[in-house]
Amino acid sequence: MGDLQHFEQDFYPTGYYIDDQGQTAAHYDTYDSTNPAYYDTGAQAFVPGALDPLMEQQFYQPAMLSGTVGSPGVDYSEEEPTLLEELGINFDHIWQKTLTVLNPFKPADGSIMNETDLTGPILFCVALGVTLMMAGKAHFGYVYGISATACIGMYILLSLMSSLAVSYGCVASVLGYCLLPMVALSTFAVFFSLQGVLGTVLALLGICWCSLSASKIFISTLAMEGQQLLVAYPCALLYGLFALVTVF
Repeated sequence: MGDLQHFEQDFYPTGYYIDDQGQTAAHYDTYDSTNPAYYDTGAQAFVPGALDPLMEQQFYQPAMLSGTVGSPGVDYSEEEPTLLEELGINFDHIWQKTLTVLNPFKPADGSIMNETDLTGPILFCVALGVTLMMAGKAHFGYVYGISATACIGMYILLSLMSSLAVSYGCVASVLGYCLLPMVALSTFAVFFSLQGVLGTVLALLGICWCSLSASKIFISTLAMEGQQLLVAYPCALLYGLFALVTVF
């Protein structure tokens, strides 16, 4: 048994040959297990100088294609849009729309107002609900319910009146931005009572302000010249409901 283990350690098959009788026989080379070369792992097999120069160039110097990632002179960070742009949030346009609402006599930019931007409207609806709650009126349900119903009604009405295609998001965006005067009215109601002559005057002023701004934006966006009064009337009814919720 010991001779068999010694035989397996000292002999290693390296090849085959054909003898004269046409039979296949195995050829064995004898290795000494005490020789350090017996334990060579082959680390010296891959020597850089021993490779073909063409193969070295392919391994260590890969060719760069123009316009691909890693090409010199190409900055991909500038071409990628920011997170706010991917979400559709543009603070410059939000500020311009807010200024358009605050100044009812300023001409509206139809290209900007036609965008489906719901960041400002949601913010103004939340602000209206918070100020009403600070005045002791928890009417978040009324605010959201009236807003959703009014957007559907105005969308149907403008679709019948306008020759251009009307977007539901555009209608909701305009009505939400024009809610800003009502937010100011509800903020005033936190500190002073609106159940009086002063409150009635401020409520009427806010209704006119909101309806005039909304109708101006709608006629400039949807090319409805000469129909501002027809659009302002349903808008006044809508913002009249918000005024009633704010005052009473």
